[in-house]
Amino acid sequence: MKLAAIDIGSNAARLLISEVTVSDDGKPLFNKLNLVRVPLRLGFDVFERGEISAARVNMIMETMLAYKHLIKVYGVSHTKACATSAMRDAVNAQDIIKKVKQETGIEIKVISGDDEASFIYENHIAENLDKEHSYLYIDVGGGSTELTFFAEGKLKYKDSFNIGTIRLLKNMVTEAHWDEMRDHIKTNTKSKLPLIAIGSGGNINKIFSVSKKKEGRPLQLDLLKDYYKELSSVSLEERIRIYKLREDRADVIVPALQIYINVMRWADINEIYVPKIGLADGLIQNLYEEINKEAV
Repeated sequence: MKLAAIDIGSNAARLLISEVTVSDDGKPLFNKLNLVRVPLRLGFDVFERGEISAARVNMIMETMLAYKHLIKVYGVSHTKACATSAMRDAVNAQDIIKKVKQETGIEIKVISGDDEASFIYENHIAENLDKEHSYLYIDVGGGSTELTFFAEGKLKYKDSFNIGTIRLLKNMVTEAHWDEMRDHIKTNTKSKLPLIAIGSGGNINKIFSVSKKKEGRPLQLDLLKDYYKELSSVSLEERIRIYKLREDRADVIVPALQIYINVMRWADINEIYVPKIGLADGLIQNLYEEINKEAV
């Protein structure tokens, strides 16, 4: 069975196409066939002006048409499309959703920050890690950061905060926003077991790639601090040249590091694992579960 997930974020839209097979013991195996990312950068319109500009609406339409063709070519049977922080805040979101449905047949659902945290947790990474630790999922996007706390084999806490890379670039995150996040973390991530972070999002994946760490090895908080100092001390052009970053990654990577560092500091965490998961992966797994429930 081939499934597709579309994640329309504040910085980029992603299409993930996966093939699902079932192992001998009945567990589903998810094999990524293709992942396409288009930097729509919706947050740059929305967080400043409250709506998505005509030019970016055209970009959305072209992207969704391209995704429609890819979905058809791959022979995908079911698709789930969700939009997050920028579309949550855009006054013209519903008009765009209607237009996309009419012209492509793709139905986009705007999900809450709470839903976003739940879908990311669908990856169940922590369940496969050792039981001697508690785990805090940190997913940093352009418009928001989702935190999910997993301890003693159970999901204990999840929340979404309007602190994202584009909001930080646009100076839209106040001290009050940071204080609220810090207080939530300190109150809700208490555990008798030592804490480890699990990071998702394009920025932490890029840092992991730059670090040349072996797959499955964690990044240290001190290393993130070093990268933050290094990257924030050079210009955007130098970041692109020295670290071979795309422009739409080079500007958001510094505020992303700031968020990861603050969250880890407040939760008293020294290591972060980067297992290459994201919202799209969670959407695929959720879609598979929905299909199975309907079949029963």
